[in-house]
Amino acid sequence: MKTKSARSRGAAAIVASMALLGSGAAITASPAQSVPPAEDCATAFPVADITDGMLVDGLTVTDGVDPEAFTGEVLGVLTDGIAPGVDMIIADMESSEIDRVGIWQGMSGSPVYTEDGQLLGAVAYGLSWGPSSVAGITPYEQMDDYLPGQPATAKVAIGAPMAREIAASTDVTARQASNGLTRLRVPMTISGIDSARLKQLRQDRKWITRQGRAGSLVGSAAGSMAAEPADVKDGGNLGAAISYGTITAGGVGTVTDRCADDVVGFGHPMMFSGGTSLGLMPADALYIQEDSLGAGFKVANLGEPAGTITQDRLTGITGAIGATPAEVDVSSTVSYGSRERDALSHSLSQDWNADVTAMQLLSLHDVTIDAIQPGSEVAGITLTGTADGQAFTIDWSDRFTSDYDIAYESLWSMADLVWMLSRMEGVQLATIDTTGEVDDSTDTLRVAQVQQKRRGHWVTVNRRTPAIGSPGDLMTLRTRLAGPDGDTWLPQTVRVPRKAGGEGYLEVEGGSYTWNEGLYEAETVTEVQEALASDVRNDEVRASVTFWQRRGQVRAESVSDPQALVVVGQRRAPLIVRR
Repeated sequence: MKTKSARSRGAAAIVASMALLGSGAAITASPAQSVPPAEDCATAFPVADITDGMLVDGLTVTDGVDPEAFTGEVLGVLTDGIAPGVDMIIADMESSEIDRVGIWQGMSGSPVYTEDGQLLGAVAYGLSWGPSSVAGITPYEQMDDYLPGQPATAKVAIGAPMAREIAASTDVTARQASNGLTRLRVPMTISGIDSARLKQLRQDRKWITRQGRAGSLVGSAAGSMAAEPADVKDGGNLGAAISYGTITAGGVGTVTDRCADDVVGFGHPMMFSGGTSLGLMPADALYIQEDSLGAGFKVANLGEPAGTITQDRLTGITGAIGATPAEVDVSSTVSYGSRERDALSHSLSQDWNADVTAMQLLSLHDVTIDAIQPGSEVAGITLTGTADGQAFTIDWSDRFTSDYDIAYESLWSMADLVWMLSRMEGVQLATIDTTGEVDDSTDTLRVAQVQQKRRGHWVTVNRRTPAIGSPGDLMTLRTRLAGPDGDTWLPQTVRVPRKAGGEGYLEVEGGSYTWNEGLYEAETVTEVQEALASDVRNDEVRASVTFWQRRGQVRAESVSDPQALVVVGQRRAPLIVRR
């Protein structure tokens, strides 16, 4: 076990954590700043001085927030086992929980100490063949070194001599040991959405993250149930998160060392993203789940951000308690008949704003409607933020109808808008608020006929009967909309451009048949706002006249007021210009 001096060092770190808790609230609203790697607060034991048979002990959490001790014995050192110049220490560990499940996912970062209290390293790897008490340890000497971009080692080979050593000291056979060691996963889990739905999103949009899997290994806790910054301590839980709330995306490992406000953990990368900005999260472990086919895993709830992870490197993650990443609040409300549900997530990365929005929208629809089914919806979104320091607000809404899955039909226009804005240079979103009112109707209105008024009479125009107009004159039209309750006539006018000439045509189309090309070509917030101002809703009707000339296209259009249903279909007729 650790000596008195080692225990005193750990106690001092805990006291520093608790002292910070009182002042942390004053700085959590500030954007996180990158900090240089922390100087080793613990005394790192030199790898060169390691000997076979050394007795060690460590700290990790199996339940709640308080670390428990485990013991072990060093079996040897694999030279360059993790990467060129980064050795791996092999040890056989023991505790009641390790005896039950073996080295588990989420144990990554658990500090391992020598008998005199020096920090040997962090548990980071487990045997590939299945549950085992044999662990691969990342030396602490190198855990806060920023190595050049070498691929993180996912599997480490074990030669015959080391395999025999492991077999001689444990109940693992040499053949099993020869399968090597695999980096313990800190599963980047996404909770709050069904795995099949997440797969569906990923198939439809390439920008939806491929990292992480849907599941319930991590969740979010609030209020008195949440872990606190003081719980981020040597051997304690350490979370790294991209979002929290309804949609929680992150992983939980273990703190290797906390020195004042600086924190080092995991012993291997989270996503190997180098310089980064992730939420540094305290966490409360619920239990360790055993797995007969592989390493067991920790199930935990994340608390609120306590700081920022600024480095995600080969030998671990580094961060600081204090300032947290800028949060984007993503709120959603969906109603369906008498049912109404709300959801709130906090995105900690601009790159994840659209992912969180799409996942939350789909998940909230599923729990509110409680089925994959047809229907209609009036959906809307309000976004606030800044562009080059100037505040902006964007409001948008539309009506949707689906014959199969209304939840999926309505989300993409809003999620795509968030994705575009989040990737614009100089743009920082602050809030994303979505609403949806769903019903069972799949009724639509269809553009069935177009007529033009000429000399007091209505004339049906189509491919055989052209429309007639003069430059600068207003064409008087009416469109027959066929609907579930019969036909209605929609009056419209459209002015023929003064420069009209050559071949032209008149087109009347339902809004669901239109495409806002300008929106998807926008490069600034102003261009987005201009494109949305001219956007045609799915429940509107657009009448347009277009002429092709040598110098390009001459065009004019008018758009109706919103109708009670989505409008489909289109009608086109040649347009003859008379001067």
